[in-house]
Amino acid sequence: MNYPVWYLPQLGGGLLIAIIAVLHVVIAHLAVGGGLFLVLTERRAVLTKNSALLEYVRKHTWFFLLLTMVFGGVSGVGIWFIIALVNPAATSSLIHIFVFGWAIEWVFFIGEIVALLIYHYRFGKMDHKSHMALGWLYFIFAWLSLFTINGILGFMLTPGKWIETGNFWHGFLNPSFLPSLIFRTCIALIFAGVFGLVTGAWLKERENRRTVFRLCARWMYIPLLILVFTGIYYTRVISTESFENLFHYNRESTPFITLIIVSSILLFGLGLFTLVKTSQTVQKIGALMLVLICFGWMAGFEYMREIARKPFVLYGHMYSTGITPAQMESVNSEGFLAQAKWTEVKEVTEDNMEEAGAEIFRLQCMACHTIDGYNGVLNKSGQLTERGLEALLTGMGKVNSYMPPFAGTGLEKRAVAAYIFKELQGKSIPSAVGYVAESLPLEIPAFDPDTSLYVLLAWNDLGMHSISDNEKYFSFLPPANTLNAQLFKRGALPEVVTSGIVMEYTVEEEFQHPEYHSMFWQYDEAIFGADLPEGTGLMGKGVNGTMEPHGSVFAAHKIPVVPYMDNKTYNPYPVFTITAKDESTGELLAVTKAVAPTSTEMGCRNCHEGGWAWNDVSGMADLTAINILKAHDRFNGTTLLADAENGEPKLCQSCHADPAVMAPGKPDVLNFSTAIHGFHANYLEGMDQEACNMCHPSHPDGKTNCFRGRHSQVGVGCTECHGTLEDHALGLLANQSDKMASARLARGLEPVFAASKEEIKPRMPWLMEPDCRSCHTNYNIFEDGFDGTAFNRWVPGFEALYRNRTDNHGVMCSACHGSTHAVYGAYNNYGLQRDNQQPLQYQGLAGTIGTHGQCMVCHTVEMTSNGHHRNMVNRDPLPVLVE
Repeated sequence: MNYPVWYLPQLGGGLLIAIIAVLHVVIAHLAVGGGLFLVLTERRAVLTKNSALLEYVRKHTWFFLLLTMVFGGVSGVGIWFIIALVNPAATSSLIHIFVFGWAIEWVFFIGEIVALLIYHYRFGKMDHKSHMALGWLYFIFAWLSLFTINGILGFMLTPGKWIETGNFWHGFLNPSFLPSLIFRTCIALIFAGVFGLVTGAWLKERENRRTVFRLCARWMYIPLLILVFTGIYYTRVISTESFENLFHYNRESTPFITLIIVSSILLFGLGLFTLVKTSQTVQKIGALMLVLICFGWMAGFEYMREIARKPFVLYGHMYSTGITPAQMESVNSEGFLAQAKWTEVKEVTEDNMEEAGAEIFRLQCMACHTIDGYNGVLNKSGQLTERGLEALLTGMGKVNSYMPPFAGTGLEKRAVAAYIFKELQGKSIPSAVGYVAESLPLEIPAFDPDTSLYVLLAWNDLGMHSISDNEKYFSFLPPANTLNAQLFKRGALPEVVTSGIVMEYTVEEEFQHPEYHSMFWQYDEAIFGADLPEGTGLMGKGVNGTMEPHGSVFAAHKIPVVPYMDNKTYNPYPVFTITAKDESTGELLAVTKAVAPTSTEMGCRNCHEGGWAWNDVSGMADLTAINILKAHDRFNGTTLLADAENGEPKLCQSCHADPAVMAPGKPDVLNFSTAIHGFHANYLEGMDQEACNMCHPSHPDGKTNCFRGRHSQVGVGCTECHGTLEDHALGLLANQSDKMASARLARGLEPVFAASKEEIKPRMPWLMEPDCRSCHTNYNIFEDGFDGTAFNRWVPGFEALYRNRTDNHGVMCSACHGSTHAVYGAYNNYGLQRDNQQPLQYQGLAGTIGTHGQCMVCHTVEMTSNGHHRNMVNRDPLPVLVE
């Protein structure tokens, strides 16, 4: 933010740092261990009077000097040069924090240079004791240089108390100082042995080579045991977040963990050839191969340290963007561009959106990313829409904490998303295809209050059933509607009829799709296995059939109805005709109609690309499904896309438990609702009910508009009952707090309708829902002092859910009030009164059954007292829709 950026769109500064750093760090460790190797090998040669070994030390010193002083010195300067260009803010901080540390390190380095030069040029020209004293002096200076650099490198990963105190010694003697020092010392000794093999392999005498090889083998294998235990200790002193990112969550670490494991096996396995008699050619090749393996091993180690440090370049102090956590609040409120020094664009407008986005991208992203090269943004963002990119930027640093949070205003975030989508990807937002819902005619069954003996009420249990509708790649919701019905025998005291009748249902002819019925077998086998006992599982009714009695209500579960009329027209509100007949005589007692709402207008495409699959109107496109599976595989290490492409698509509930489809799931995996809401809440924060509309078919301007009941007409939205997406997710996550993924998803979320996360009551999806009486206290329409939400006020049990609740007479709440999300009088785009057919049939008003004193629907005498619940009589009801 305070420095210019070195623009490398294909190669990237991060890759340059990695290349130079790996080359330098190997040689730097050799410079330490090799010094001890020289002096101890010289001492051994002197004590054993082995002139050949002493001559080997002399020649090895020249090789050692050229490699460490020349190449090591030049690459060391290269490190400073490259880090200053790629991340100048972090480089400046390190210099200022450890200015005296760097000064003393340079003193040690000068001591190394002087001691090694004298040691080399006076080899054989001074007495052995004095010469070895120079060797010891060089090693001490070299190790003290490692001692100093190790403290600063450790600070970058584990700053410890320095974050609070700013004390030099707290930063230098940080938590990883000791394990890192021992670990690096062991590496230095091992590298000394490996590079000793290189010069040893070129010795002419076989016996001399054998002596040197056996000596080098000791240097390679003796430090190994200490290295292993110290490495384990090293991983225990880094932060929990660093450990989880490194070994669990950041999939980019996998190849480097693999690299260090494989290179370790090769290094210490191939090193055994030093103990075997082989030809000189084989020894030369083997020695050079071991050197190459050392570079690979160090690359794996340094990359693992880099990944463990993410999202910081200086852990806890400075993000990889060069911005400190302390600066984030002001940057987010005042704007990134307003505070950036090296940009001419100071604010975002609608006219400069992409230009501003390019500047922010350059200043925030290019320290780590390229455009289409190493760690390229195009490769990582190509499956997202512009809105999806904005969501991605919103969620950075939350679920996957190895990414730093986006710094800037919401408008600046939009600008970066627009730049990546339109400029880098070269895409454009397709023009919206207009869709006008066809208002279909209704034929409301007749009812004569003077002659009709029965009243038949029927309803859908949820008010909307969504279908994922792309079984080729994956699925999570089959077509499975449920219809409930109650038959009442009219009278002064009406009776609920529960026996002696046959309750039948049939859907309109245009919605007869028997092929969808077979889908349940696939779901049952995926969830419950092939040996499913008869009568269990998801296998439900057909689109025509007979309802089964369940207490006071008749029900047809899991009806496979879809929103496609003759496979030509999208209509999410199929109408079913329900009839009640005398079981003995077959006499028709009553008939009514009800919708079984069903939608394939899932909003996955809003972020994951892809158009509508079904006639460009609805349904999940293949591209959308593929992009979702790619993301799931990348985040979770699964192979869902490959499985689907091999003809084995998965059902989400085969792993994720889900009460909605009775799926038990896997014990260590979050249930489906928790996983999907908990994850997306991190990316769709601060959106109120627009976050709900992004995914669910509830948008007022959508093709379905499933939230269409009376509440929607008086300004009550999703969040008034369920809370914001953040609140909703936190309640679900709290119920699964025993699973590791729960804490990961919850850590970046902040509640909106609760003062703290601790105040949110855990809830199980589908089984713990908002209580109607949170608002309708004493069954009034309003409650004085209501705080605007029923969130966190869950019903006390399954039977108390609105969709399951009855009064003291066995009358279901939904029978009179209508379905969840579509309570009477509902407003339906496919015909104003499509959901209100029963209120119109029985009372001529599109409101609650019995509203406006219409108790005579069931009662044959005038009612002057409250029968089903308090405050039914003598209150001023809300106006209702009239045809």
